[in-house]
Amino acid sequence: MAETWTVLKVLEWTAGYFKQKGIEGGRLDAELLLAETLGLTRVGLYLNYDRPLNPEELLVFRQQVGRRAKREPVQYILGRAEFWSLPFVVNPSVLIPRPDTEVLVEEALRLVSGACRILDVGLGSGAIAVTLAHELPEARVEGVEISPEALATACENAELNGVLERVDFQQGDLGQLPVGPYDLLVSNPPYIPADDMGGLMPEVRDFEPHLALVGGDDDGLDCYRLLALQAVDRLSAGGWLLVEVGIGQAEAVQALFEQAGLTELFIRDDYAGVPRVVGGKRA
Repeated sequence: MAETWTVLKVLEWTAGYFKQKGIEGGRLDAELLLAETLGLTRVGLYLNYDRPLNPEELLVFRQQVGRRAKREPVQYILGRAEFWSLPFVVNPSVLIPRPDTEVLVEEALRLVSGACRILDVGLGSGAIAVTLAHELPEARVEGVEISPEALATACENAELNGVLERVDFQQGDLGQLPVGPYDLLVSNPPYIPADDMGGLMPEVRDFEPHLALVGGDDDGLDCYRLLALQAVDRLSAGGWLLVEVGIGQAEAVQALFEQAGLTELFIRDDYAGVPRVVGGKRA
């Protein structure tokens, strides 16, 4: 007789298999993939722990497990991610939104309010811009993105979250930003030095878009230099430039902001204690 694979048995086997493959959090990944396959919530899996999977369900699940075993991120397999408790479509043309970036959004909401004008430089999935538009209904949120595929994804996410009519997303290059003036320039730009790419986790190195990761051949700060050079001319009086930075980059980026003439400079740590956000104000 064919072996019976129940929900619980499948979860236990898959978690062990992922552990053998060096995948951290393998149990959670197994739950997410199986819940997707069966159309259940994670809680629903355990309410149906003794339910056997039929051959079609096993086939679909095995395909998903095979992709994850090759270190493809779960979010790309599922086609979605959550940020700021909002849903976002994700695909290999955009970075997967990360909890660290929510600190950037927190600081943006602290600095601006009401009928302000915001520009998100390097939209990616649109996580930052869409979230700010969602939280600031009176704001006008604009965004530029060099990748047409990423731009289309950001627009899809704006529609998904009900803010498409209040945003203006355009294809554009960091080297020549819209004139403004803006009350807030916000960005999570590429900041990984090219030579460091080989040391990244396979999920990032092999699947996420290098265009959104590599910040230059030397120190990874090329995008911050371009942002700082343009900030004063694009910001309104009292406007802010706010960026996310990589590990060990905060002080160097703060120095770039100071050289550009920005004031009231500050650094904000993420919840792991890593300096993650740098801000500066046009006097």
